[in-house]
Amino acid sequence: MKRILIAGYPQQTKNYEDAMKALGSCPITTLHVPDVTQYDGLILPGGGDIDPRLFGQLNQGSGSIDSKLDRLQLTILKAFILEQKPVLGICKGMQLINVFFGGDIHQNLATCRLHQYDGKDQVHETTAKAGSLLQRLYGTSFPVNSAHHQGVDTPGQGIRYIQFCPDGVVEGLVHTYLPVIGVQWHPERMCFQHKRSDTADGSLLLKTFLTNTF
Repeated sequence: MKRILIAGYPQQTKNYEDAMKALGSCPITTLHVPDVTQYDGLILPGGGDIDPRLFGQLNQGSGSIDSKLDRLQLTILKAFILEQKPVLGICKGMQLINVFFGGDIHQNLATCRLHQYDGKDQVHETTAKAGSLLQRLYGTSFPVNSAHHQGVDTPGQGIRYIQFCPDGVVEGLVHTYLPVIGVQWHPERMCFQHKRSDTADGSLLLKTFLTNTF
């Protein structure tokens, strides 16, 4: 049974844990820097906004910042990157991946009203780049959920953007040679007991991460 580390607060990661258990893995939530050799992959979950100082900007609309958490998550991410273990970033987790590799963040999207949580997830269409992992899994166009007001801007070193919303907001990324993928949406809220008829099935992406078939 594969052991997956979820780098978040235990009281906030139940949906991630439930989804990975349904796929037959052993999810373990912790914010301690682990012995990476004991794990098969890392999930960076969603959450608040990243401290803008970590990507060289002043605060221009960021809120719900937890600087200590950001730094712990980046330290854990580095440990997995050095071992070339699979990494999946979800929502804030995708943004952390971009920041780790030297990219930056739009702190408040011009079209944030189309994306931000409004009592529930929003849903919108997206387009995946031809030949990308997401295009192979879901086709060229598919709907996803949405609960964010920020997005990635300049890509980090080795990062390639592979999925976009019609307004140009990036919805998915991969690293060019490391087993790293990030999505701005929440696949754990699009599968199993949370599966919904108006979005794609998030379990396809989670299974791909779990089996390291990027």
